[in-house]
Amino acid sequence: MTSAITILTDNFADWETALLNSTARLYYGFYTRFATPGGQPVTSSGGMLVTPQLALEDILLDELDLLMVCGGSSWQSGKAPDLTALLRAAQAKNIVLAGICDGTRVLAQAGVLDNVRHTSNSAANLLETGYAGAALYQDVPWAVADQRIITAPGTAPVSFTAEVLRALGIVDDNLAGYLAMHGAEHGQANRAHLAA
Repeated sequence: MTSAITILTDNFADWETALLNSTARLYYGFYTRFATPGGQPVTSSGGMLVTPQLALEDILLDELDLLMVCGGSSWQSGKAPDLTALLRAAQAKNIVLAGICDGTRVLAQAGVLDNVRHTSNSAANLLETGYAGAALYQDVPWAVADQRIITAPGTAPVSFTAEVLRALGIVDDNLAGYLAMHGAEHGQANRAHLAA
């Protein structure tokens, strides 16, 4: 069974990893869990209370396939946990690493993005971390995957879901249809905007 852990902090962005976790658990049988600092409950930006299964310090990498960092305002608060050792160890074990929105800042701070193509909410967002990968930044509105590391701006949960699942070897017609359904609004909105 594929095992996935999503790291959450207070004020995490509800929508960013919800589609991925739901799709992975319901349709592909993943074992999905959530981890927080100290294993404490956290409240999302939308007010959803989450009681995690794990504390960050209890994450075991030996049987893990995917480690995700969900975005949220805590990552820029100065009070965020330091995930450097955990993320570097996961990368060394070839675990798929994924960050969306300010979760990409966490990957950058850990040095995970120094040698892979990546994206974020903006190039400036990552430059603030002092990371060494700025030359590989991709200024695109969708997820970028490179060497089992997936990054995305907070506005791209559909392509983020697609790229993470693709990195785990899941590419099928059902998934393509499901993601097309969720992404259809973006295409319609773009066409309407261009026609106006």
